[in-house]
Order: sequence, then C-alpha cells, then structure tokens
Amino acid sequence: MCGIVGYVGSKDALPIVLAGLKRLEYRGYDSYGFCVLNGKPFLFKQIGKISENSDNFDHVKGNVAISHTRWATTGEVTKENAHPHSDCKEEIFVVHNGIVENYKELKNNLIGEGHVFKSETDTEVIAHLIEKYFSGNLEEAVKKALKEIRGTYGLAVISTGDPEKIVVARMSSPLIIGVGVDEFLVASDPSAIITHTRQIINLDDGEIAVLKKAGFSIFKEEKESQKQIETIDWDIEQAEKGGYDHFMLKEIMEEPNTIEDAIRGRLILEDGNVKLGGLFQVEEKLRGINNLLLIGCGTAHYACAVGEYMLEDYASIAGETDIGSEFRYRKPIVNKNTAAIFVSQSGETADTLAAMREMKEKGILTLGITNVVGSSQARETDAGVYTRSGPEIAVASTKAFIGQLATLAMLTVYLGRQREMSVVTGKRIVSELVNLPNLAREILGHREEIKNIAEKYKKYRDFWFIGRKYNYPVALEGALKLKEVSYVHAEGTAGGELKHGPLALIDENCPTIAICPSDSVYEKMIANIEEVKARKGKVIALATEGNEEIKNIADDVIYIPKTLEMLTPLLSAIPLHLFAYYMAAVLGRNIDKPKNLAKSVTVE
Repeated sequence: MCGIVGYVGSKDALPIVLAGLKRLEYRGYDSYGFCVLNGKPFLFKQIGKISENSDNFDHVKGNVAISHTRWATTGEVTKENAHPHSDCKEEIFVVHNGIVENYKELKNNLIGEGHVFKSETDTEVIAHLIEKYFSGNLEEAVKKALKEIRGTYGLAVISTGDPEKIVVARMSSPLIIGVGVDEFLVASDPSAIITHTRQIINLDDGEIAVLKKAGFSIFKEEKESQKQIETIDWDIEQAEKGGYDHFMLKEIMEEPNTIEDAIRGRLILEDGNVKLGGLFQVEEKLRGINNLLLIGCGTAHYACAVGEYMLEDYASIAGETDIGSEFRYRKPIVNKNTAAIFVSQSGETADTLAAMREMKEKGILTLGITNVVGSSQARETDAGVYTRSGPEIAVASTKAFIGQLATLAMLTVYLGRQREMSVVTGKRIVSELVNLPNLAREILGHREEIKNIAEKYKKYRDFWFIGRKYNYPVALEGALKLKEVSYVHAEGTAGGELKHGPLALIDENCPTIAICPSDSVYEKMIANIEEVKARKGKVIALATEGNEEIKNIADDVIYIPKTLEMLTPLLSAIPLHLFAYYMAAVLGRNIDKPKNLAKSVTVE
C-alpha cells in the first residue's frame, strides 16, 4: 500500500525521508512527493519512481519534513493527486494512507464554505478540514477534523502556522514512531526507518501523537497514553516483509485486510445492496444485460469461474468463463445484451487485454476488475471496479485472488438487486461479507496446524485437489499454487470427474485434498472421498467447523468457519494458499520468485 515517512529533529530532513521512501519501493507505487518546512514550505510531487528523478534537492534545507509514495485509489495517477495535499493557503500539508469513506459529503460541504480543491483525492478533504479548525495549535485542529472523518487513516500533518512539529494519527492503517536522540520519525513501515533507528513505538487505533525535536506526546480520547519503546531486531529485508520470512506469507496474512479494503465504503447494509462508483456511468446499460463473459488468465481465470456461479445463482445472468489466451482466438457469439468482464491483478496481462480490445471492436460493453489504478485495462475498459488489494510482490498471487472474489461477490449483489434479488437476500450476503474478515483471521490463527500437515506430506510428489460447484475453481487454484511455489505436481478437478479418468492415478502415493464444506454438494463430496479411500488414497479434507464425522473418513482435516455457500471460496482458498507456502518452505524453494515465472505476463 502507500508509504509514509516523516522526520523532525536537528538534521536536514529531506535526505532522511527520501532514503526512507526508497526503502519502501518494494511495495510498489505510482507517484511520490514531500514537503519540507524551513520558514516557508518546499512542496514537490511527481509521477513515477524516485530513482527516475534527476532533480537536485541539495538546496532544500529544513528540519521538518513529511513524504509519501502513493498507490492510487481515489483519483487517477496525476501529479495533482500525489501527496502531500494542502489547504487553500498552502500552509497545512497532509500525507495519508487509507480511505475517507464520506469524503464526497465533506468535500461538498467545504466547497460550500468557500474551500477550493486542487485534486480528485479523498485525502485533500483532511487538509481543508484541518484548515477550517486551525487557530494556531495544529494538534487541536487535527483532533477536531478527525471527528468528522469516517474511514481509515495513517496520517502525518505539518503546518507553517505551527512549525517544528509533526502531528500523526492512526485508525486501521499502520503507523510507527521512530525514536532517536533529539529527533523523531514517523513511518507506515519499519523498513523506512530501520537504518536510522531501531527504537520504535507502535501507534494504536484512535491515537494521536505530537512529535517535536525535544520530545513527543501521545493522546487517545483526550487522555495522554504511556507507550513502551520497542526494539526492532529485523534486518532490512525482514522489515520490508513485516517480519515474515517471505512476501508470499506476508500477503497471505493480509488476506483478511484485503477483504476489508475491497468492501470498505461499498456496502449498503440497510438496503441489502452495494455501491460501485466505477460502474455508475454504465448502470442503465447493465440493467439490459442478460449474458456475461468473464475473462482472465491463471488465478484470475479461477476467480472468474467462481464469479460465474455467483452471478448465475443470485443475479440470474447467464455467465460464460474463458481463459484470456484462448478467448482471443475464438469467435464468441455476442449481441447488444452481452457484457464482458476482464479480471487481472496488474491490468497489463497481454492476453486479457487483447481479448478486451477484441470485444470493444465488436461494440460490447467492457468492464474491468483490477488492482492497479491507471493500468491499461483500467484506462481502456468502459467501466470497472478496483479490488484495492495493494501491491502484491510474490509472483504467486494470493491476496489478489481474494480481492477478486470479494469484488465479484459485490458485483453479484449489485447486478442481482437490479433484477430479482430480494432485499432479504441482499442483506444476508452483504452482512456476511462484513463478517468475512474475522472468519478469515480465524483460519490464519490455525496456520501452525496447516504447517504440520505440510510437513507430514512433504515426501509426496503428486497431489489431486477436488471440489464441486463454488469450490471446484478453488481446487484448481489450490493445485496451481502448489505447482507454482513447491514444484510438486498437482492437478485440480471437479469431484464428479474422478471416475472419468483421474481415479486411475489414485493410490497410496497420491494424496487428495478434498474441499468439502457443509454445503449443497457436501454429500456428493463425501462419495468422492470414499472413492479415493477405496483406492488406498490419503485424504486431507477441508471441512466446516463442527463437522466431526469427516474425521472418520479423512486422514487429516483442516477446518474453516461456516459462511454462505457462495462466499466459501473466500475462506477455503486461504488454507490452500498456506499449504502451498509451507510445502514450498519445507522443500527449500525460492518461494517469492519461482523458477520460470514472472509476476505480470505482459507478452503472449
């Protein structure tokens, strides 16, 4: 996600914050900026990479600075939308990670009061709110402004009207304070400050801190907080990975947050509906659609396959899923009532883009689901939805898959409520989406059990993954992940297809991972497991919590919490991601960069 670095002390601030930003480059970003105070402010914002900039900043002096790397969410990738953002007078400067859910309402009110906005971002409303309440004391103005904000934030603020300090605040977005001698830093990630200081304070949600050269104070609900200083014992690479051994594990651990980020500000609980701003301009066209093509490659293709089940079951729309690399060579039968959805993490997948352009040539409505603001897909589709999953570093896609599933679930409600989906059904799905992040965290809490199962099965070189209905594509995803990172042969298939060929390969040397939550096809999956056991095959079952009978037939069981059948893939994929990771770890593979593979496939 976006990165924040700030400094206040006795040294020149700019070299310190720029060095911190460079250490955040692994996270990915599309623009950056900084503001240095020395009497008057020096503000700089730029699109692209810090390393690509040849400007000389030796003349920029000052002991207070804030800086930011931006991964665009609200607003396109432009210099105006880069951080820091300022108030009308350019006296207050803000860097922000997070989402201001009520920014449109706040912006309209502020414009009515005479404020002039220069960007499309949600962040700029924070600067103007602080300006509104500022009367000489920066932290008091920040406190008042935050009372009006609904959403998430990691925030650093400076002002020419109250210099020599940085005011920082946190709500559901990581922020730490680096403690030095007569100096303090603020950062969204330990890697940004670890070469400068290893002494840190972790801010908690709802806390506001005031950093000055002479010291700091931290408040929560007007009361001063006493915080412990901790010592970072990671090296730089570990810090970038949040203390995890690999980016893949870090990204799996972020999957609950991925669901939260995808749904934040988009669910209308009281109406059992969702709002997807990126589809507003084609809303009426979508009402007339009765056939949807869902196109993606690799993991994105499996997300499309889950989405097809969702859309047909709940939105009453005929769906057809295809692989981008195959679809471009077909001649699909389409008409004015057809729309095509293209799913890609990067928005630059060559085959998916080619298929999208072919559909545009035919005059078909094109929609995009992607993670990267300003990507080719985002620019060229008629409309779309961002998954907001943040940068994904590991080649094997994990949290992006979860973000795609969450987005497809919301799209299903959106289209379903346009048609015959009842308010009651919509409320049930939307309410369960809200609950999913906590259920996902429950699964991650049992990762040691999954690690032990991987250790038990590390000697096997062939695996089958089976599932039915919503979890058939998840079986394909589980097999793909195991192949990608552990180099162990794995195949995914529909449970009912075992007897049509794969059973010939099942024996005591070929374990089967069976995804069998307590859903509409549970009994069918039990029959498939019995077919495997009859051939002496070992079975690892993925089952719903509370199902004790499964232990009578499976060799090992991994449990997931109960949820709606259409949402089970968002939970069942998580243990499969963990299993693939731990298998690769125990086998000593290069997990983040598997051989022969690239993160984004930008050529055919």
